[in-house]
Amino acid sequence: MKIAAAQTIPKDGNIDSNLLDHKRLAELAADNGVQLVVFLEMSLTGYLMELANENSFTENDTRLEILQQISSKRNIIIIAGAPVKIECKLYIGSFILFPDRSISIYTKQFLHTGEEKFFSPSFDYNPVIELEGERITLAICADITNPIHPANAHKNKSTLYIPSIFYTPNGIAEAYEQLSTYSKSYSMNVLMANYGGESNGLPSAGKSVFWDTTGKMITAIEGTGEGLILLSKEKENWTGRTIMTSIH
Repeated sequence: MKIAAAQTIPKDGNIDSNLLDHKRLAELAADNGVQLVVFLEMSLTGYLMELANENSFTENDTRLEILQQISSKRNIIIIAGAPVKIECKLYIGSFILFPDRSISIYTKQFLHTGEEKFFSPSFDYNPVIELEGERITLAICADITNPIHPANAHKNKSTLYIPSIFYTPNGIAEAYEQLSTYSKSYSMNVLMANYGGESNGLPSAGKSVFWDTTGKMITAIEGTGEGLILLSKEKENWTGRTIMTSIH
């Protein structure tokens, strides 16, 4: 089994350019045999709260077709982040594109302070992904700050926990501490994707990372920039490496 996290630098509000970045990195992941690649929080738009409504995606947005084609042709699950409008409500969501052309949506359950002015939280869209014997639960940024979220993932017998985040240099140490603790406490592998550069005028720490079920860090991107974390599982053992496509 092979999975990956894509650390990208979204261009704020430039969805067409961001889609091309997703396409390029998803194809690079597929070239390396990856079966699932996850992008970061609102990776298709950048972290733009005030402009989220006008940049929002719909449930069956045709702009996703460029990624859906890669998913189908290369047999890879692609998870991409965007503000998503469902039944007149706006959520921070992750689109899960499957090779059979089906689409699922995860929505952020716990909002960061200030996000409630623009977005609604929801527990209604919380799919579990099954892949090669792994049960995968997604999270988006502030979800990881509420211990209820990983605890619920554990109750659902998840073996792999995948947060997509936007954390600044000031907050990344706390995120590392929380996620490594969750991995060990709940015996869940944890794969985290963070921004590789600034968005909406805020700096990002980068440092996308993977921990195994013992809380051991297997591999991480050292800082900012664009690249992939590639993880391979043989029996129960994970190994990893990184590919940097640009240094920021």
